[in-house]
Amino acid sequence: MPVLVASDLDRTLIYSSAALALPSPDAPPRSASLAREVPPAPRLLCVEVYEAEPLSYMTETAAGLLTDLGDTAVFVPTTTRTRAQYQRVNLPGPAPTYAICANGGHLLVDGVSDEDWHAGVRARLAAECAPLAEVRDHLRRSADPAWLRKHRVAEDLFAYLVVERELLPEDWVKELTVWARDRGWTVSLQGRKIYAVPQPLTKSAAVREIARRTGAELTLAAGDSLLDADLLLAADRGWRPGHGELADTGWTAPEIAALPERGVLAGERIVREFLRAARERL
Repeated sequence: MPVLVASDLDRTLIYSSAALALPSPDAPPRSASLAREVPPAPRLLCVEVYEAEPLSYMTETAAGLLTDLGDTAVFVPTTTRTRAQYQRVNLPGPAPTYAICANGGHLLVDGVSDEDWHAGVRARLAAECAPLAEVRDHLRRSADPAWLRKHRVAEDLFAYLVVERELLPEDWVKELTVWARDRGWTVSLQGRKIYAVPQPLTKSAAVREIARRTGAELTLAAGDSLLDADLLLAADRGWRPGHGELADTGWTAPEIAALPERGVLAGERIVREFLRAARERL
């Protein structure tokens, strides 16, 4: 039976220049002994271009490992990105047959959304939580223009804000979290973005459906944010990097490895762990 590997993308597998967190010097040290102690910054591969500018990266080593992984397991990119945002990403290796976008709102098969799946998701949201319009209006009324930069609705499923993080009051996020929870929604703060997502809209539900379709008996997963917690809990084994929302709160669970690496090197370690676990199953 195949191994299914479901991985979050941003700040788990791929990284913007601001999120790389490279601890190494820009150039290799002159001394060979010093180079062993402080290795140079890794070579990077650009995997996303936006408006003719490079946007997201992974290490070249991670790219090679991901190519091997695509030949070994059913690899499923699993992201909160919209379909249009996901389609900008050009990952190395075989094109994934399945992908999950909009936090589980869209299940793509060969790049095309499964309409039956999407219709079922929308029906569940309508039955179990407050409507998007109510949440969107609350965000607009309560956000302060002093720190709010953008307000967006994604795929008519959830909303998010782009903020100036250093100006954002911590209490505002806490109050929003309580307000949203009472209406069946989840709040997640990721870098400069604040997401408001319906609680029934989960990556794990879509991953379970793909596991059913492929007959996978082992599911591996990785993620860094609160929106990835359900994905990690649903997997047989999982990994989280040493940065992000889950690391900041000390979140962990049985069968979930908390890695010490941060930034793009954490992404490389995650792909290495995926490949090792998948090969052990062969």
